[in-house]
Amino acid sequence: MQRLKAAACTVTRLHQLGKAIVSGVFLPGEKLPGEIEGSDALGISRTAYREATRMLTAKGMLVSRPKIGTLVCPRDGWNLLDPDILSWFFQSDPSEDFIRDLFELRMIVEPAAAGLAALKRTDEQLEEMTQSLNDMEKYTLATEEGRSADRNFHDIILAATNNEVLISLSSGIGAAVRWTTIYKQRETTLPRDPIPDHRRVLDAIAAKDSEGAKSACITLLLLAHEDTKLSM
Repeated sequence: MQRLKAAACTVTRLHQLGKAIVSGVFLPGEKLPGEIEGSDALGISRTAYREATRMLTAKGMLVSRPKIGTLVCPRDGWNLLDPDILSWFFQSDPSEDFIRDLFELRMIVEPAAAGLAALKRTDEQLEEMTQSLNDMEKYTLATEEGRSADRNFHDIILAATNNEVLISLSSGIGAAVRWTTIYKQRETTLPRDPIPDHRRVLDAIAAKDSEGAKSACITLLLLAHEDTKLSM
């Protein structure tokens, strides 16, 4: 039980420190407080503080320099597709440039993946996509169940490419899908029902229409980007 409490404490402080870095409380090149000062400021043990900084170092956000201390790394060294880092950006009011960059990445990856999925998908994967879309419609994207189904829908498309490099992007793409959806609804309901856009992608993949799947996915992403910009 004590280990679980300690782990939970470390994760909480990890998020607290990560959000502080992403939001600019600590700027690139700036030195973080030492273990004693930092742990006192957060009200945690030195061990928990050390573990949190170690985890942020693994994400490319921090670097430890002998006789200098722990420094915040430039943003171009951060693993920006890490689900935690994406969550911190969206919880810290992301800039329009960051939103644009994220959708440009999705536009490069997802339409091509949808086109491949149309050619390579199995019947079982098609059934999973269909079930995920039905769950999205049933639960709506205002619920955790609906957002989980949305992420699963996009995950299966990547899995259906049968390309292990593309599949390795699932975690980051899935996090981007989840957090943009949450962000768009933070103050009001979704401006538009996105289910029909997803349905067109599914129909093209079901028909093994590669070009149609690409086109439908491009439309889905363009509309999602516009919705996200409107919510800002």
